[in-house]
Amino acid sequence: MMAASACTIGPKVEDYATTIAEGRAMKDDAFRNSADSPVPADRKNALLPLSYFPIDESFAVPASLEITADRTRLQIPTSTGKLRDYERIGTLRFTLRGERTQLTAFHEVGQPISRLFVPFADATSGSDTYAAGRYIELDPTATGIYVVDFNTAYHPFCYYNAEYDCPYPPAENRLSVPITAGEKLPAPLGAAR
Repeated sequence: MMAASACTIGPKVEDYATTIAEGRAMKDDAFRNSADSPVPADRKNALLPLSYFPIDESFAVPASLEITADRTRLQIPTSTGKLRDYERIGTLRFTLRGERTQLTAFHEVGQPISRLFVPFADATSGSDTYAAGRYIELDPTATGIYVVDFNTAYHPFCYYNAEYDCPYPPAENRLSVPITAGEKLPAPLGAAR
């Protein structure tokens, strides 16, 4: 029989909300202090810290990726009036708040595939969130099972700085439901963030 003193407590696993909150704090710090921050110096006090919906684990849902056989391409309009070439990698299918839904995962043509790009707009776009939509990025998995975590949804850099060229979510990624998770617009002056 092994002595009880031979057992040690392993490293503490942080809970989900703490992990998301720490990621948000790190992003704020980078946007405030990094030389390549997308937030112009004259807008940092107005935009930072970034505003978010409360962390809600129900907006982190498992999804299966149905790979697109032909990798169809499309040109997506951007915030600067250009067109960028993307290909459809597949369709993420998931249930959110009891409703079956889907989003297309894309990859920019000519770039290495390191993450899946999931631009989307929803019922909060233009009121609580940036009118042009938000983004999620997903690391590829070998299983085809992903976690679509809207708590990590973020505004494109063109929201902070018009010099950035940001693709708009195509029509197939416009959700009719409100996604009250992730980054949101700052509260009006005098209101709580």
